[in-house]
Amino acid sequence: MTTAMMDLERPATGPTFQGVSAGRKAKNVLATTLVTLAFLLAVVPLVWVLWSVVEKGLEPILRADWWSHSLSGLRPYEDMGGAYHAIYGTVVQGLTTALLSVPIGVMVGVYLVEYGTGTRLARITTFMVDILTGVPSIVAGLFIYALWITIFGFSRSALAVSLALLLLMVPVVVRTTEEMLRIVPNELREASYALGIPKWKTIVKVVLPTALSGIVTGIMLGLARVMGETAPALVVGAYAPYINFNVFDGNMANLPLLMNDQFANPETAGFNRTWGAAMTLVLIIMLFNLLATVISRWSAIKK
Repeated sequence: MTTAMMDLERPATGPTFQGVSAGRKAKNVLATTLVTLAFLLAVVPLVWVLWSVVEKGLEPILRADWWSHSLSGLRPYEDMGGAYHAIYGTVVQGLTTALLSVPIGVMVGVYLVEYGTGTRLARITTFMVDILTGVPSIVAGLFIYALWITIFGFSRSALAVSLALLLLMVPVVVRTTEEMLRIVPNELREASYALGIPKWKTIVKVVLPTALSGIVTGIMLGLARVMGETAPALVVGAYAPYINFNVFDGNMANLPLLMNDQFANPETAGFNRTWGAAMTLVLIIMLFNLLATVISRWSAIKK
């Protein structure tokens, strides 16, 4: 038997497994410890803030009049009334902002991904979205004040507040829509084109439904951000201790403005209302996030 044949008959031996070295184990323990510490550093302040809000804000919101009465006609020291007017203003201003910003943001995102790839207009649009992403809320309020009130001559109103919040919400919707559309497989688009379906109908019937759950989540995150903004409401709106159903005229309260107004109240009633408004705002934002989760799961494409 030749040497070559003996080599072929000899069983092949794979690489032997070597145990993990002490150095790699030490690095793994160190990395795990650092990640755990970073997690605790992030969670502890969050839990502390939530505990403070719940501890000090739970009592006011458990009163029946908190959800059904306003502060109209009450003196600063009277621990009565509720935040009905501010809750209404927060929800209405937030929904008005979403009604204005969601169509704009979604259409801009669709253009950037589906139509404007590599074009000059798309590059300019992306640059402007990046600028809006970093604009402070007070600057957005001052811009709307200068344009809407000073130049056009309209009055301060809830609509003006929504226009200022729109500048903060649109970039979030655009970025979310853009990223969700980019992860839609091109095979779905190509399959639709192969069946002779036009591009616009492919986007409406195939691409957008596939990315809908992520887009809805981004919309709710943007809505949660703008509902807690105080600066635009202070600049282009004004607090009112009564309820105002007119979005286009007159002062309208919201929860951030209520907190700002009652924080200056040295009485115990002002302290309770401030924390109660904070607790109410947390509950409303949590409710919107839960609603987004339900919509995302309901609208997700079933495999």
